[in-house]
Amino acid sequence: MNDDSDHSLDPLAPRVDETSEGLQELEPVQETPAAELAVEMGGSLRLPEGIELDRNDFDFETSEDQTMIINMGPQHPSTHGVLRIMMELEGETVLRSKPVMGYLHTGMEKTAEELTYVQGCTNVTRMDYLSPLSNELVFSLATEALLGVEVPERATWIRMLMCELNRISSHLMWLATNGMDLGATSMMIYGFREREMVLAFFEKTTGLRMNHNYIRVGGVAADLPDGWQEDVALICDTIPGRLYEYDELLTGQPIFRERTEGVGVISAEDAVALSATGPILRASGVAWDLRRSMPYMFYDALDFDVISRTQGDTLARYEVRIDEIRESVKIVRQILEKMPYGDYRAQDKKVTPPPRARIDESMEALIHHFKIFTEGFKVPAGEVYVAVESPRGELGCYMVSDGRSKPYRMHIRGPSFVNLQSLPAMMRGGLMADAVAIISSVDPVMGEVDR
Repeated sequence: MNDDSDHSLDPLAPRVDETSEGLQELEPVQETPAAELAVEMGGSLRLPEGIELDRNDFDFETSEDQTMIINMGPQHPSTHGVLRIMMELEGETVLRSKPVMGYLHTGMEKTAEELTYVQGCTNVTRMDYLSPLSNELVFSLATEALLGVEVPERATWIRMLMCELNRISSHLMWLATNGMDLGATSMMIYGFREREMVLAFFEKTTGLRMNHNYIRVGGVAADLPDGWQEDVALICDTIPGRLYEYDELLTGQPIFRERTEGVGVISAEDAVALSATGPILRASGVAWDLRRSMPYMFYDALDFDVISRTQGDTLARYEVRIDEIRESVKIVRQILEKMPYGDYRAQDKKVTPPPRARIDESMEALIHHFKIFTEGFKVPAGEVYVAVESPRGELGCYMVSDGRSKPYRMHIRGPSFVNLQSLPAMMRGGLMADAVAIISSVDPVMGEVDR
């Protein structure tokens, strides 16, 4: 008989090498090395070199002989996409957790190397599909920094207008789904109702409700439509009143507060150590917003507040987002007043295509249009990192050019991906029922995580 004879006795018995998930597997806490526990808890992020860890440093004392390891997701509706959370439970208490992603991997960063800079925005806009305009903006700003192109003022103000409206729609979407996660089904209806106003304006301006390819290198794809001031003013007049309805529905509701207050607490020190940004960081007491801390475009010409809280819990993250909607409405009103006249894109024939009407009149314009959309434009060799404040935090684009019409390398610092590191710190010691509220409060978009 051969060496595999033992396995032939029971054909249904699983082989260890076929079921083990290797390093990403969550072992029972009593069998987990101290170094791995430190990584899970973020304890080794600032550990001096040469320091040895001891299991006694981690207070994982269990009253039972055995704990239970379960999977939440990747099919679970409340993980906001195909996110898998492995948890070790003692009864209903979460001892440890580990986020596992990779179920929606699209390889967009690698795809960017095969697309010209002209085509790049159609790729990145699909990463954070709830905030596509922020993706287009950071890609365009990085490319423009390498090109040395000066964007017209009107184009920059249009970009700010669209991104702030996109921030409003993204936070409204979060309010809707967060309400559904916690059983407030009416909030799902109300959140979509207000978001529809913003998406209708996006459709009128860009032709699409999502994945717009509107913010492009050199400016924007088209000027604002006729009557845009009235449309935007209506949004600004409607949403603040609806926010008071949300306050009445959720903020003062005893069940909602019990599900969120004191749940998923993360300190300012832990949030900084784990590189959390956006509402997570600001809800922990760190008033860090790139629009104010490292101003880009014309944000330094606007009057707005950086919203923050100190509690660091799920309720604080809710309060930050709902107040940020109010601040974005305030910003949009100022943009309405300050919007200048002028070009909506740079008049650089090497970067921007000719007007559509000129293609029918001029062979030179036709050739120019053809070359831009087939070959693209060449970008000087160099590397750059540009970051903007997306609804979820710091959205960065690191781009390397080798002088061709396609990026040599592109990496996106997705805030959803980085913020997932904070989940184990938030969920430790909480109840299984709190996991849904905590995951929702992080507001992850898996298209940005598995890019």
